[in-house]
Amino acid sequence: MMFLFFSQTIIINADDCNIDCQINQVSEELKKSNEELTNQTVNYNKLSQQLENIKATIVTLGVQIQKGEETLTYQKQLLNERAKSYYKNISQNSLSLINLLMAENLSQSLHEFFYQKTVVDDDKNAIIKIVLYIKNLENEKTKLASLKVEVDRQSQIIAGEISTTKQKIATLTAKQQQLIASRIASLNLSRSAGSAIVCVDDRTLDPGFGTGFAFYTYGIPHRVGLNQYGAKGRADSGQNYETILRAYYNFDELKSVDTGTRIRVDGHGEYSLEDYVKRIYEMPADWNMEALKAQAVAARSYVLAYTNNGSGSICDSQDCQVFQDNEKGGRWNEAVDATSGKIMAQGGNPIKAWFASTFGGYAHTSGEVWGGNTSWTKNFADTSSSVGSFSDLNANSYDKESKCFYTAQGSRAQYNKSAWLKPSEVADIVNTLLLVKKDPGTGNHLYQLDKSNPDGTDNWDSEKVKSMLSNPFNNVTDVVVNGVDFGSGRTTEITIREGGREERFSGSEFKDRFNLRAPASISIVGPLFNVERR
Repeated sequence: MMFLFFSQTIIINADDCNIDCQINQVSEELKKSNEELTNQTVNYNKLSQQLENIKATIVTLGVQIQKGEETLTYQKQLLNERAKSYYKNISQNSLSLINLLMAENLSQSLHEFFYQKTVVDDDKNAIIKIVLYIKNLENEKTKLASLKVEVDRQSQIIAGEISTTKQKIATLTAKQQQLIASRIASLNLSRSAGSAIVCVDDRTLDPGFGTGFAFYTYGIPHRVGLNQYGAKGRADSGQNYETILRAYYNFDELKSVDTGTRIRVDGHGEYSLEDYVKRIYEMPADWNMEALKAQAVAARSYVLAYTNNGSGSICDSQDCQVFQDNEKGGRWNEAVDATSGKIMAQGGNPIKAWFASTFGGYAHTSGEVWGGNTSWTKNFADTSSSVGSFSDLNANSYDKESKCFYTAQGSRAQYNKSAWLKPSEVADIVNTLLLVKKDPGTGNHLYQLDKSNPDGTDNWDSEKVKSMLSNPFNNVTDVVVNGVDFGSGRTTEITIREGGREERFSGSEFKDRFNLRAPASISIVGPLFNVERR
């Protein structure tokens, strides 16, 4: 018995390859891996059933062999008795021939002769059957012992092949998530509360096509570290800057460091630590002083961690910290002076104190957002009291004042430059999700229709997608977020309805497919989202 297994080698070379190119590579390899997994799974299911049948047969035959061996002793004894009887009857048979010739009653003698001859033949047949039975048992035992070893070995091989392919797909999917995140980053959402935050509430915009749906995200990337609008809300409620910092970071102490440490800023020159912090433009100067102090300590901690206490340099944009040549002055300088030299330290070292403008009510760890766990970042509800609904979140979040707290991100030139989608457009997104779940190999044809296909192939339009489904959606009548983890801030389930029909999807799978298919720049930019209907 022989089983043959074939596997593919997956190679992803991202050198000199932009985001679209990488998406192309990943999608193609993901398609191949899914096809490989499908084939392996089909073969695995068939072989597994065969192996289970073989194992069951082995068990059954084992029982039969055991019973056969239990009767073997008796059969050997019977064989011995038959052998004795055989030789005895041969002797009797020889005498019977003489008796036959001398008998007065020839008919009776012939009857006795042929009876004895039949007994002799039966004894001979019994001996042959017993010998064959014993030989067959011994052969079966040998074959089954060998077969069981082979069955176990093939079971391990099959399981290993499936496990390896699933791991490949898991790795590719993780890479695809990173690429989706990179495309969302191209929206250029302002990370800094000190910059002009442009978030529009599309509920005030009329797209001009009647019924529509808009997908609203809570907060904007990246939701790690200090929530700047959250710090303002906390300060306005009476919290001091150390309490605010301890809400957002895990650290051992507020430590004083050398204020003369030199900081090199790319394209700007070198400054003392305090002069550098006074040129940071990350928070409006008219905010509560305790919020400004918290930001000053975070900025000071960040630059020391980023540059390894001044041994490296730092950029001047929101990719690092927004820096300008002139001091910000006013109340910001007052906050810097009031916290002069203070940093957050863990294990004696400054922590890399990330921050962003608006978290949407929830902070996340660096590992959840970027994949690299750090001991000083947290996951928690940034609210003044417990949250059990969207209403609670809207009322109790510390950063609820931000214009980006709850918004539909992205837009398109038509339909009043809004993020509203038609019922048919939502249906198309859902249909692509249904199709890719049915056949993962179709994924490279299911990108947004108003841009070129990143895989270099054709994008299938809504009619083509519908033709490949037995029961597609045409015009969605309702979209409901019916599953939310309000402890960690994630949409877990969404229901799509059309008439009496409904389909449910996990929040993450719907979000990913939405971000690959939705038109223009319209995107869901975070783990927690809701749906508005007009």
